[in-house]
Amino acid sequence: MTLQTVKNPPVLRETRTGSVLAIEVSGDWTIEQADIAETQVRDLSTDGVSAVTVDLGGLIRLDTAGAWLLHRMRAEFEIHGARAAFEGVPTRYGMLFEEIERHSPPPWSPPRPGNPILLAFERVGRTMMHVYEDIICVLHILGAFGIGLTTCLIRLSRMRGNAILNQFDQICIGAVPIVALMSFLIGAIIAQQGAFYLGRFGADIYAVDLVGILMVREIGVLLTAIMVAGRSGSAFTAELGSMKMREEIDALSVIGLDRTEVLVLPRVIALVIAMPILTFVAIFSGLTGAGLLLWMYNGISPPAYLDLLHATLMWDPNSITIGFAKAPFMALIIALIGCVEGLKVEGSAESLGQHTTMSVVKSIFMVIVVDGMFALFFAALGW
Repeated sequence: MTLQTVKNPPVLRETRTGSVLAIEVSGDWTIEQADIAETQVRDLSTDGVSAVTVDLGGLIRLDTAGAWLLHRMRAEFEIHGARAAFEGVPTRYGMLFEEIERHSPPPWSPPRPGNPILLAFERVGRTMMHVYEDIICVLHILGAFGIGLTTCLIRLSRMRGNAILNQFDQICIGAVPIVALMSFLIGAIIAQQGAFYLGRFGADIYAVDLVGILMVREIGVLLTAIMVAGRSGSAFTAELGSMKMREEIDALSVIGLDRTEVLVLPRVIALVIAMPILTFVAIFSGLTGAGLLLWMYNGISPPAYLDLLHATLMWDPNSITIGFAKAPFMALIIALIGCVEGLKVEGSAESLGQHTTMSVVKSIFMVIVVDGMFALFFAALGW
């Protein structure tokens, strides 16, 4: 589009008197002629200008695009230190310029550095608010899970057995190899370190007691919970988050299905059932790894190892009960956190990644906290 092909082209006429610049605006300043108008605005020089008057009396047509260009022109002069003002604004365009002024972004200014002590308190406060919101979300979904489970127990036809079995297959059977391998290695490492340091006092035989109590009472269930949090907890968040992004969860509500009953209930039930089984696999693998290591490293034969292990567990029979009693609670925590974080995903891949990461971090943190609470509780009971 050129000046010759436009009926009323936008025109800027400038008259300079010393450091004072007078600009006359005429023609059509609309989106159709925006390229011509912008070229003329860009060609204006701000050098040596202390004051600018812009006469808008010659405007024939004006729309928002043209008003923004004129507003930007005036702002450019003001940025370079010149006083700029509009004159002769047609009455019919006065409201348009007022709206442009009202919606003009404020000038950028660098943030003022705050008091570091107050900023630290602010971060702590914000963190506590996030923790409070997370607790409310977990309690909310825990209540919804309880209602859904009660409903399904009253009406067994609503219990989704196929979904529970499918989740159990993915959570339990699929996790057995990695849980067994990691527990085998951890058991062997604990046995080697225990035998090495206890051997300095001629008490390397007590490495069996150390491994037996640790694996059965603490390490077996804790290691399993951490691996399940990283494997299944993150999978719950990723699956529900992907469904949230594709609006599949909204579709369930539209067709009258309860999202807790369809999505959360099968995952929680499957993980609560699978966790004790995986804990047993972890304990068995850890004790097996410790036995093989002590056989090769200290010469403790398998029959002697089994006799010592049996005596240890009979001396503290509560260890087995304590180890397996923790498993369902840790499974419940991991499943609820994974589902909550999945349902909090927004519509972007970045949000999905953030909540998946937060799911693993929060699950592992809560598992360790709950394990410590159980330790204090059983210590108070004398177990």
